[in-house]
Amino acid sequence: MRTRPLVYFALTVLITLPLRAQVRERDPLTEKEVDQLRETAIEPEKRLKLMVEFTKARMVAVEQLRSDPKLAKERGQKIHDLLEDIASLVDEVDDNVENYNERSADLRKPLKQVVEMDSEFQAKLRELKASSEDPKNVDEAANYKFSLEDAIDSVNRSADATRKLLEEQNVKFAKKKK
Repeated sequence: MRTRPLVYFALTVLITLPLRAQVRERDPLTEKEVDQLRETAIEPEKRLKLMVEFTKARMVAVEQLRSDPKLAKERGQKIHDLLEDIASLVDEVDDNVENYNERSADLRKPLKQVVEMDSEFQAKLRELKASSEDPKNVDEAANYKFSLEDAIDSVNRSADATRKLLEEQNVKFAKKKK
């Protein structure tokens, strides 16, 4: 009788072990980048500028992977990881914008940078999606198909929210000037 709960526990552990191995905890930022962000926690303009730079660096890495035939080994998985990082960082930028906006910070300048980044990313991600549908790239693209869709969704949401907030901030701070 007492062995039955032990057997159930052992079976549960055996069943969940493979699932635990599949979960990857990746931080999209390097330790150096995290340190830089910590230093700018109370400075919205500097912090958002850094976050935009870090996110753009991931997009540049995707473009380099796509254009350099020497980097073809595991390119699909590397692009997948970078696209996940881009989606996470874009979402993080949005969270920071929202937090700073709630504190009534003037975000007009950094919001312009975010809008530019989002517009640039929308074009580049559309291009990547079109390229992924090319028959010669289908096998490689299978590795990053879902992360590409996720990145596109994140960037599109960010673009919409950021443009709207920039308009609101332009009106709000124009009134304060008068």
